[in-house]
Amino acid sequence: MNRQCRFDNAAKEYLYTFYGILDEMIWCMTGAELSGSISYNFIMQMIPHHQAAIEMSKNILKYTENKTLCKIAEQIIEEQTKSIKNMQKIRECCLRQKNEKEDVCRYQENTEKIMREMFSAMKNACVSNRVSCDFMWEMIPHHEGAVRMAENALCFPLCKELIPILQAIITSQKRGTRQMQNLQRCMGC
Repeated sequence: MNRQCRFDNAAKEYLYTFYGILDEMIWCMTGAELSGSISYNFIMQMIPHHQAAIEMSKNILKYTENKTLCKIAEQIIEEQTKSIKNMQKIRECCLRQKNEKEDVCRYQENTEKIMREMFSAMKNACVSNRVSCDFMWEMIPHHEGAVRMAENALCFPLCKELIPILQAIITSQKRGTRQMQNLQRCMGC
């Protein structure tokens, strides 16, 4: 956190909630129950990732009046709620899709590297009294992490029901990243 900035009460409240959500996401993703199924492991780590995005979006909606950012946050809530439901529906089926031990190890090593980089980028994102800008600095690496995790999973044999979910994650998160980057430029973040 930028120690030189004096935060107003709204920024303090926003950031306090954000860091609580981030800590919970990190704890749930790193402590997820894993198996010999890459499909299942992806689901078990992506559900808390999506849940955090939903909570972070609800948090920013309390503090921003920027209509474009409100629309982006509402879109995140809607898309990631749907994605969680879709992953929950296929979770048990995907558990039966076993992978070679070497593939599981390679997949998980890549995933853990992606997660570490995402967690670090989110923890070290710019912070200010402009919480709308802060949200985008935090959410962009979150979205990029989801894209990289989905692309990593697609390198391995998967439960066929998971593939369209991964493709939807990649499409929606790349679109969301572009929208936030454009808004950052417009707002001078």
